[in-house]
Amino acid sequence: MSRWTAVRPVLPILLGASLLLSLAMGLRQSLGLFMPPLTRDIGISVSDFTIAISVQNLAWGIFQPFAGALAVRVGYRPLLAGGAVLYLVGLVLLAMAQGFLGVLLGAGILIGAAMACTGSALAMAVAARAVPPVLRSSVLGMVSAAGSLGALVAAPLGQAISQQSGWRMGVAAFAVLALAMVPAAWWAGRVDRLPAPAVPSGGAAQTGAGNALRMALAHRPFVVMALAYFVCGMQLVFLTTHLPAYLDLCGMDPMLSAQALGLIGGFNVLGSLFFGWAGGRWPKQVLLGMIYVLRSFVLVWYFHTLPTVESTLVFASVMGFLWLGVAPLVSGWIADTFGLRWQAMLAGVAFCSHQIGSFLGAFGGGLVYDLLGNYQLAWQAAAALGLAAGITQIAFAFAAKGPPGPQPAPG
Repeated sequence: MSRWTAVRPVLPILLGASLLLSLAMGLRQSLGLFMPPLTRDIGISVSDFTIAISVQNLAWGIFQPFAGALAVRVGYRPLLAGGAVLYLVGLVLLAMAQGFLGVLLGAGILIGAAMACTGSALAMAVAARAVPPVLRSSVLGMVSAAGSLGALVAAPLGQAISQQSGWRMGVAAFAVLALAMVPAAWWAGRVDRLPAPAVPSGGAAQTGAGNALRMALAHRPFVVMALAYFVCGMQLVFLTTHLPAYLDLCGMDPMLSAQALGLIGGFNVLGSLFFGWAGGRWPKQVLLGMIYVLRSFVLVWYFHTLPTVESTLVFASVMGFLWLGVAPLVSGWIADTFGLRWQAMLAGVAFCSHQIGSFLGAFGGGLVYDLLGNYQLAWQAAAALGLAAGITQIAFAFAAKGPPGPQPAPG
């Protein structure tokens, strides 16, 4: 227990990062609950709504590397706090939307840009900088686990208020929850007061942003991890965006969607803690590949027959366990391989690939539904690509020869 005494002085930073990530991820993850009533009320199609969610994911991915690089120059606090305010504005605009443009601007562009400053890449970078290397993987797992708790509150609350008072009041309730992101960002921003990480001679830590990026893109395991991350984003956002619509199409109780998303969030806590712990003991890239393979098998098991209440809840529980466990593994591997200085930027580059996959998962799923009237082709593609990505990730993990060029910073 003595090594954990190092966490006590930075506990406010870790709690702030955890609360910020919890709300940012939980609120965004639950927006799919509003798709059926919102599209009927303002007269837009399912694909219109999914275009907005797709743009959100694309904006998040595009802005993420720049936010990570900017954190080195201006500090984390301005970015985190600015992102929290932007998130709140996006929710308010969504609650007031009268057509596609309002949904695109609020749920799409603004929340997407806000996520680049409040999501997992920056929250993980804050946590990694605040603790010693020996605790890094476990702490990243804890922060990732906290990032799952928001859905436990947001999904049931949003669904209950939406059913009772309409989807606009449900989104307004999300905006009230988002107010807590501002003080959380301020607490997490205390990481700027900590001494800068040591910079040894050579390695990615000492170079500028451009050289660090070129070094990462020349490193095959990093490239493979980033490409596999594409499939991760496609699978997860397909589910968060389209699972409520799929259950509605199958005639299930709308509250089941909220229960499923809540279970995903709950079991995500356990999965994040487990994979954060496991990442400190076994190769992180092998664990990543195993997650993608297992997800694919679970997708095939669930979607090949009509859903029941029991199968949906089991599916949500297993997928939740495999959900955000990727975040501590990716962030921890990047920190171990390239050091801390440009970790947020390099994680942002990998995450950009994730978000391009998220764009395809949201928009492609809506397009398949509009064209075919069902989601069969969409889930089959998600399962097949996930299996291929997982096997490739594991193969390259075993073939990797070590870090690129000079040794990176140890912490």
